[in-house]
This record gives sequence, structure tokens and C-alpha cells, in this order.
Amino acid sequence: MPFSAQPPASGERYALSASLDNARHLSSLLRAVHFQDHATCLATASGLRVTVEDAKCIQANAFIQAEIFQEFSIQEESVMFRISLSVLLDCLTIFGTSSLPGTSTALRLCYRGYGYPLMLFLEEGGVVTVCKINTQEPEELLDFDFCSTKVVNKIILQSEGLREAFAELDMTSEVLQITMSPEKPYFRLSTFGNAGSAHLDYPRDSDLMEAFHCNQTQTNRYKISLLKPSTKALALSCKVSIRTDAQGFLSLQYMIRNEDGQICFVEYYCCPDENITEAEL
Repeated sequence: MPFSAQPPASGERYALSASLDNARHLSSLLRAVHFQDHATCLATASGLRVTVEDAKCIQANAFIQAEIFQEFSIQEESVMFRISLSVLLDCLTIFGTSSLPGTSTALRLCYRGYGYPLMLFLEEGGVVTVCKINTQEPEELLDFDFCSTKVVNKIILQSEGLREAFAELDMTSEVLQITMSPEKPYFRLSTFGNAGSAHLDYPRDSDLMEAFHCNQTQTNRYKISLLKPSTKALALSCKVSIRTDAQGFLSLQYMIRNEDGQICFVEYYCCPDENITEAEL
């Protein structure tokens, strides 16, 4: 019987159980949001959402759809718990971060419910390791209320365009200024570092631009220290959706394709830098 198909022990009833043939699919996504030690996990029939926050200014969500798992079973409408993301990643990579060609680490995760640990069964090359990770009471998460009806401007870029931008712009700057406009410069990234101001423009007909929906001119600044964690997701992604609402809240949604061609998403929400006045713009 395949490892991932093994039933739970007699009499065990899990609120959540799931299995993956390749644990790297999960660990690589979780590393993309690993900028704080703890994360809140929410499981529903749609799949698993792992949320990490910092300073009530930035929130990252990794979405792993139920279809990504070989088996995904949930006995309640939703299951939610807080967990040490650092420990979870250590357990998922207990056999190493890269497997030998033709081998992978199979994973089965089980959670009995409130107050119980998250159990991981990992198998590679016939060796099985069992990990139990204590769970905690989930904390209230920030609600950025970022629904599609409130989006003012949205563009979709091939990720290589944004990777080049982060490589070229002056990261000694404290802020990244983003301008989105239906007219020139259309989409502009600006920094203000030790070497002076730097601007990078993307025309709306650029080969890197996959979609351009800008309704009004917006210029907002965001602390680079808050945006830097998102570069982990950027490195894995093939496309990125950049959205802003009327208050200047920023959504960066990264589309990530795993080794099997399956699509997952990592989304970052970031507050604008409120210390910048209109006069400075």
C-alpha cells in the first residue's frame, strides 16, 4: 500500500488529514512566507491557507489548494490553529532540502483538533519519521478587506520583470514608490537611496506586461523593509499581480508553478507608508 494511502490508526478520527507525494511542494511555498517564526493555518474544503504577519503592517498568505494534495480530508467546516513555522519547515525538510534524482519525501499530515499537536509522517527511501508539533490558539488576523470590487488599479507582470527591477533599483532606499496610471509613466518604480533617485518605467505595451487595468493615477510609498520578504515568493513565481485600492493598500499576488506543473498562489498585503506627505510626492 502506498505510504500516502495508509489509513490512520484504528479508532483515530482526524479533523484534518492530507497527504502529498512530494513534501517539497509544501515546504517551498512555506519558505516563501517565512519571515516570522509563527503562522496561522486555516483549512477548509478548498485547501490550506497559511498566514504570517508582522507589525500589523504586512500580511503574507500561502494558498495550497486541496487539488494539490493526493488526499485532503476535513471533517469540519474549517480548522484553524497557530504553529511555529520554523519548526514545521525543519520537520518537512528533515531528510534534507533536496532529494536524490527519482526520490522524494512523501508526507501525511494529521490534526485531531483543538489542543492537539499537528502530526507529520514523512517517508523517504523506506524510512519513516514521525513529528509532533504543538499547536496554539490562533490569534486574530488583520483584515485588509481587499476585495476585487475595491481595486482601483491592477497590472499583471511576468515575474522576471519585477526580479530585474529589484536587482537594479537602489535598495539603500527606505521606501519603494509605486506609481500606477492610465497615462504615462503607466507603471513606475522609484527609490531614493544613497546614490540619489532611481526610476524604472514599464510601458503598458511592454512584453512583460500581461494585463493593464489602471483607472486613476496613484502614487504610494511602501517601506522596503516590509516588501523584502516578498522577494522569496517572487523568486519562485512566474507571474505577479500588483493591485492597489483607494487607500493605497498594496496586494502582490504571486503565481507559482511547482515541479509537477500545479499552480499555487502566495499573496502579500502591505500598508502604505503613512509618514509620507502629499507635498513630498
